[in-house]
Amino acid sequence: MAKYTIGWMPGDGVGVDVMDATKVVLDKIGFEAEYVHGDIGWEFWRTEANPLPDRTIDMLNNVDAALFGAITSMPKEEAEEVLIPELKGTGKVYRSPIVRLRQEFNLQSNLRPCKAYAGNPLNFKDGLDLVVFRQNTEGLYMGVEYYPLPEDVRAKLTETHPQQMGKLDAVDSEDIAISTRIFTRAGCQNIVRNAFEYAKKFGYKSVTIVEKPNVVRETSGLMVREARKIAENYPGIDLWETNIDAMCMWLVKNPEDYGVLVASNMFGDIVSDLCAQLVGGLGFACSGNIGEKVAIFEPSHGSAPKYVGMNKVNPIAMILSAKMMLDHLGEKEMAIKLEKAVADVIAEGNVRTYDMGGSNTTTEMADAIAAKC
Repeated sequence: MAKYTIGWMPGDGVGVDVMDATKVVLDKIGFEAEYVHGDIGWEFWRTEANPLPDRTIDMLNNVDAALFGAITSMPKEEAEEVLIPELKGTGKVYRSPIVRLRQEFNLQSNLRPCKAYAGNPLNFKDGLDLVVFRQNTEGLYMGVEYYPLPEDVRAKLTETHPQQMGKLDAVDSEDIAISTRIFTRAGCQNIVRNAFEYAKKFGYKSVTIVEKPNVVRETSGLMVREARKIAENYPGIDLWETNIDAMCMWLVKNPEDYGVLVASNMFGDIVSDLCAQLVGGLGFACSGNIGEKVAIFEPSHGSAPKYVGMNKVNPIAMILSAKMMLDHLGEKEMAIKLEKAVADVIAEGNVRTYDMGGSNTTTEMADAIAAKC
């Protein structure tokens, strides 16, 4: 009998390729699991008007953890166009299934390690070891949006913000779109505390909060104020504060100065992609969405439709996401062995996918890593 039950959601495009490659490595390392398939992605939106069917939600309620490949996403007008004829005009609106998963299961912490492995020709600087904690369920990605602007919402905003809304007096409500940025005190506290706990566990000397409180005063201000309170409980770990725009500059200039970064949803999304590029790009960018009931691990890259069926893309981000899953499940020795195998293959340089300047396939990279296990 398998030791674990793992949700298996390849999703769209090259998600299938990198998941298959990861399975080769997990099997070789001796990970005992029953993999339960989950339907998710563009095909289920097209044929069911639901990219995350209820049956997949039910499956995820009964697993120890889950692996997820990649997702294709489009604006709502384009998404409407691809629906099968009988679903067009029924009022269905596309919503990102990974965003819904994060909210459905309260996967409040998104953890994105970005590590420069020796021998990677794409490293910005050798030795970088950055970790981004991104608040995963609130902020601009919460999905509370309006278009066109409802009159009752407009009236309330005009009452509370007369100066700002007065500048829009000549603009029709049908020409105004609003996306809200919602933070809760608990959401801020949880993500900052998780970042400090990680820094304490793994010996990082600082936690940098990346926000914009000088302009986005109420939401970023709440995050910064809570971070200052929490930092008092972690002597020996410095709290650094920086604005998102300055952080992007400093990461390009002096990335070695930083260790653990923590940010709200959109700022975390931005800065984690920058950190990923510093260590080789999205082909090396793993991530974990961590909740109390379940954790879902995925690469940070997209579905890359132009590479579908070509067996071309780099599977290392997905394989390192599986390494994060092993850590989460307490399989520390397996996790160490898997990461060492990845590091050895990169260091030797005999097998490189196209993004690393080589010509090896997804499968060949997976086989090389598996052989090191």
